[in-house]
Amino acid sequence: MKYLEEFRDAAATASLADLIARASEKLDEIRLMEVCGTHTMAIARFGLKSIIPDNIKLISGPGCPVCVSPHRYIDASIAYCRRPNTIITTFGDMVRVPGSSSSLEKESAEGADVRVVFSTMDALRTAEENPESDIIFLGVGFETTAPTIAGAVVEAKRKSVDNFAVLCGHKVIPPAMAALAGDPEVKVDGYICPPHVSAIIGSEAYRFLAEDYSKACCVAGFEPLDILQGVLWLVEMIAEGAADVKTQYSRVVGPGGNPEAIQILNEVFEPRDDDWRGVGTIPMSGLGFREVYYNFDAERRWPVEVEKTIFPKGCICGLILMGVASPTDCKLFGKKCTPEHPVGACMVSSEGSCAASYKYSNL
Repeated sequence: MKYLEEFRDAAATASLADLIARASEKLDEIRLMEVCGTHTMAIARFGLKSIIPDNIKLISGPGCPVCVSPHRYIDASIAYCRRPNTIITTFGDMVRVPGSSSSLEKESAEGADVRVVFSTMDALRTAEENPESDIIFLGVGFETTAPTIAGAVVEAKRKSVDNFAVLCGHKVIPPAMAALAGDPEVKVDGYICPPHVSAIIGSEAYRFLAEDYSKACCVAGFEPLDILQGVLWLVEMIAEGAADVKTQYSRVVGPGGNPEAIQILNEVFEPRDDDWRGVGTIPMSGLGFREVYYNFDAERRWPVEVEKTIFPKGCICGLILMGVASPTDCKLFGKKCTPEHPVGACMVSSEGSCAASYKYSNL
């Protein structure tokens, strides 16, 4: 298969759906969690839930980095944008996420210098072009984007760009998957593992989920046939009582991932306990700067006072991110909370479960 259309072939899709139905016909309810916002959007866009058996439940997990960023992180970014002589650089999704009393979008409208960039190197160039200002990049993302941010930090150190720093909010996926695997309330039978992250850390990073938690894992691609084949492999493993790690997305993901990306990630960052929106603190699930790069840590270098966190009443983003509730379970969904006027982060991000449900109305 070389072309996009082949991954969306209707006859092949129907064939895979039939194979899934046969493999699951003697099974009770199976709950498969995707931990990737792009998967969430693809499943909704292509209506995949409507063509698989009712006893197979596809649930969304904490696969959207913007969505899992805790409320305090948003409030901190707002505090920084109010700081004199400061330019905030960020990827676009962060701009509209509501904090306790404001958002970066609102602050920008009132005069704060908030700039959307397409890469961390754009943020570094902003620092070089504005030596009189402090440039803070909002470092939000999983293992996919963290190496690029690490690369920018290494380059900033090499060039002695001393007005550049990162507000570190990076998360790593495997500890969050482990936390959910061990939570009896979540009830995950198998994981559709995130392909972007897996391209960096490799499929073997999930081996412990199979060995320690008896969870079937499959790294699947983003197209309909990718996802359905991943679902089929997971159902077959569960039907056989097997727990293994398989890679459907082998055209991109290998067992060991990307050694160069892992190397630079580990050079700049080290694991730390971190907070996930609605989930709480997960041990060793975040990334903080190593001592040699502390000068690029915005919180350490330029501390600010952050307002007391006020959570939006009625928002159940946390339960949705844990796979315990669906977007339509929220009383605010589609009423007070819409893409135009979001209450929670899951409705803001292009990878959010609520945004996907609202856009495609088939979750």
